[in-house]
Amino acid sequence: MEQKLKVGILGATGMVGQRFISLLENHPWFEVTTLAASPRSAGKTYEEAVGGRWKMDTPMPEAVKKIVVMNVNEVEKVASNVDFVFSAVDMSKDEIKAIEEEYAKTETPVVSNNSAHRWTPDVPMVVPEINPQHFDVIESQKKRLGTKKGFVAVKPNCSIQSYAPVLTAWKEFEPYEVVATTYQAISGAGKTFKDWPEMVENIIPYIGGEEEKSEMEPLRLWGEVKDGVIVPAQSPVITCQCIRVPVLNGHTAAVFVKFKKKPTKEQLIEKLVNFKGLPQELDLPSAPKQFIQYMEEDNRPQVKLDVNYENGMGVSVGRLREDKVYDWKFVGLSHNTVRGAAGGAVLCAETMTAKGYITKK
Repeated sequence: MEQKLKVGILGATGMVGQRFISLLENHPWFEVTTLAASPRSAGKTYEEAVGGRWKMDTPMPEAVKKIVVMNVNEVEKVASNVDFVFSAVDMSKDEIKAIEEEYAKTETPVVSNNSAHRWTPDVPMVVPEINPQHFDVIESQKKRLGTKKGFVAVKPNCSIQSYAPVLTAWKEFEPYEVVATTYQAISGAGKTFKDWPEMVENIIPYIGGEEEKSEMEPLRLWGEVKDGVIVPAQSPVITCQCIRVPVLNGHTAAVFVKFKKKPTKEQLIEKLVNFKGLPQELDLPSAPKQFIQYMEEDNRPQVKLDVNYENGMGVSVGRLREDKVYDWKFVGLSHNTVRGAAGGAVLCAETMTAKGYITKK
């Protein structure tokens, strides 16, 4: 790309905002030029606004330290400085919906990590390896918003990344019933152990709204574009429990599946390791070379050893076994703030740039 696209990050001081900043350091296509956050951070340099709350393992990039944070509510002002924005704002759902559409109406594409627009019928919710064709609804959305370039696109919930790609790889065997339990890291709540000490040596068997998202969002990924909206799939039926566990990064899922067609273990593994999508075909900057890896060892995947597979953009699967009640069972692992949040959104933006939806203003 001759000239990098200028990127703004809305909600830049929070954990996902920080993850965006760390992932976009030295990005070949995108350059972070604008940071926006709540009015209390506005007017400070990014370094001052974050203070001691930098939560990434890597140091804060020098390039952003002295950027003066803008007020995220000053939409026209923020939008005038950028080609598109990533959204990780911390507001109520209605406020997020409103502000993301407001940015879109300034002819600024919005690539959102938030859940507010995931069920807006003409907003694509995409894992680029699974359903890039859903970006087609952007044209209908632009008509509704009255825009030429501006739109909102979202990525799905972090909890489904460890099993939805696996079930997609196995689609031809027609999975029709799925039971999943997810064991979710504390960074999914934007926390570290320092600011959530009660999670040390603890498990909390409830994460608000997470089970509904985990059961329903895969069906939207597998849905069809009809008359300018996404119509969710009806099958498979998924039932889920979501549990918060004392892990910093990495969501693990234990999953049981029934199939209409009866695959062998060899067929299932072959489908996983050969599963590719548009990001791999286009060789996008953030795309994992190998999207899903299968691990033969009985004690893998493990968070400590495997969460950063493919720079956190790949999915690790193991313990594939026949089951007495269901047909097969497996364990999946994905990085919740990389593939599951900021990294997934960056890959969406790369895909939309490659497809011509995001361009210089």
